[in-house]
Amino acid sequence: MSTGPLLAVDVGNTSTVIGLTDERLSLVHRWRIRTNRDLLPDDLALTLRGLFDLSGAAPPARAVLSSVAPPVGQNLMVALARHFGVEVLEVSTSNLADVRVELDEPTAIGADRLANLFGAERYLGEAPYAIVVDFGTSTNFDVIGRGRRFVGGVLATGAQVSADALFARAAKLPRVNLTAPASAIGKNTVHALQSGLVFGYAEMVDGLLRRLRAELDGAAVAVATGGFARTVEGICREIDHYDDDLTLRGLVELWASREVARGA
Repeated sequence: MSTGPLLAVDVGNTSTVIGLTDERLSLVHRWRIRTNRDLLPDDLALTLRGLFDLSGAAPPARAVLSSVAPPVGQNLMVALARHFGVEVLEVSTSNLADVRVELDEPTAIGADRLANLFGAERYLGEAPYAIVVDFGTSTNFDVIGRGRRFVGGVLATGAQVSADALFARAAKLPRVNLTAPASAIGKNTVHALQSGLVFGYAEMVDGLLRRLRAELDGAAVAVATGGFARTVEGICREIDHYDDDLTLRGLVELWASREVARGA
């Protein structure tokens, strides 16, 4: 098995989350940057070098990447190979033989959802299922079964996308921050909007989690991650755990699992 720091990169539609481990594969650095489809490999190499230098981190010896935003993922792979001499494992169903994707079209699954599958394993405990709620540009509900089964899920509009659509279609409504107001009953326009956007969204999440659990033949633990997760923490009643590093840690676990399989 190769050694040295591992770079884990999750390229989303809005932001790219980057993590760097130590040699024992524990995350020691985390960065979040805007996903920019206009950046070329050399631009991305400069960005990475700047992050490493700012944190006093050594460049990685190996890397794993999930991407739902082409061509950013491909350009990052070129940047890592050209400027850091790093070969990158790009996550897909084709290189994860131990994962069973129970979808009509297994290859259509997003790479980030495969990473979340590995990240959710630690939360299973005695439960046969986990449901990952990933709050991003879209909010994904991923149903994970024991034995690395991706059972299926739900794709919903992200909270910020919903808010942006409302503001675009209702010119007289002010743009507001997506934070929870003190009460559900709004006494002014700002608080009324925040109630609908935050409390209303939380109720949607809780409702879908109840519906998903009702369709399963066993208990399911719910784990939330992504940018909006902390906004609904304490508001959503159906979420059991919040984990900001779920996807990054899932990428690390995925990489380690594949290395063990290759060395066996």
